[in-house]
Amino acid sequence: MQTRRQFIQKAGLTTLAAVNLPFAESFSGSVFPKEDKVLRVAIMGLGSYGTRVAEAMQDCKRAKLVGVISGTPSKIESWKEKYDIPAKNCYNYENFDQIKDNPDIDAVYVITPNSLHKPYSIRVAQAGKHVICEKPMALNAAEGKEMVDACKKAGVHLLIGYRMHFEAKTLEVVKRQRAGQFGKTLFFQGLSGFIIGDPNQWRLKKELSGGGSMMDIGIYSVNGARYMLGEEPTWVTAQEVKTDPVKFKEGVDETITFQMGFPSGAVASCLSTYSLNNLDKFFLNGTKGFAEMQPSTGYGPIQAWTNQGPIEAEHITHQTTQMDEMAQIILDGKKPFIPVDGEEGLRDMVIIDAIYEAVRTGEKVKLA
Repeated sequence: MQTRRQFIQKAGLTTLAAVNLPFAESFSGSVFPKEDKVLRVAIMGLGSYGTRVAEAMQDCKRAKLVGVISGTPSKIESWKEKYDIPAKNCYNYENFDQIKDNPDIDAVYVITPNSLHKPYSIRVAQAGKHVICEKPMALNAAEGKEMVDACKKAGVHLLIGYRMHFEAKTLEVVKRQRAGQFGKTLFFQGLSGFIIGDPNQWRLKKELSGGGSMMDIGIYSVNGARYMLGEEPTWVTAQEVKTDPVKFKEGVDETITFQMGFPSGAVASCLSTYSLNNLDKFFLNGTKGFAEMQPSTGYGPIQAWTNQGPIEAEHITHQTTQMDEMAQIILDGKKPFIPVDGEEGLRDMVIIDAIYEAVRTGEKVKLA
């Protein structure tokens, strides 16, 4: 039986293609409402984050965990018992294409190493099931585009696991920015980082992760700059620092600082690292006020305040809200305030490709 750790897909950065995707564009494919109006989900990849999602889904009202896909039989058995999952809804990585014949599964949440996101998401789509894929959606923009195209061809949704797009305090800051409360917003700072542990984990293997801190934690600042400013960047510059070449081998970035420029004249200054803790901060500054969040993207509670005082909102487990909201997107055709579709994920991959290109060349990289 082939496990995901045995499957290695070689990564390769691609040159940027001309991509011009509006910020608020939403999925235009078919919607398949179910009579019971509950999204029935199978989780693929039963690691630590898959477990976190499963636990959160126990409190969902519109989404239900009904199946699992794993290369580890012992995990399947324990999940079957814990979450009352029928044997007919359990698959491994070799036979999960058979979900096409299982009417009890509506969607699959792909939570595997990054290199497996594209092939497994495409197989899920070809089986006629909606795809929820953890971020980053792929190793690069070219792969992301393949995923978007495959899901459109199959007539299924492709959603990316951007849990922060549904978090209450984050949404409040974004709505205030859109309403002009901070005036013309001209600066964003995103600090994303932590000290990574086990040097043998898949996140530090380029063939599985596609990179290092940028692909894991830096994407929060890339994505956050976009939804906080409400614009798409037109250029990026970036610099890499590596203090431990043994732990962070060739192609696995330890620390990257990067900058982005936007059409309005706004700029973003960001940091992504695997070597420092206490880095989970967003700061948005405008001509009339500011917003600050720290922690800004952790599992919660999020803390946020503006020049007018603190932002108050009940903390709900992010993945619970995410899965309920995604159920409404798929079943009801709901349009989220901040997109979470495949095109949204693709925009981040285009920018991350550009950041790596800027690190490699030392040049400013323009985005179409």
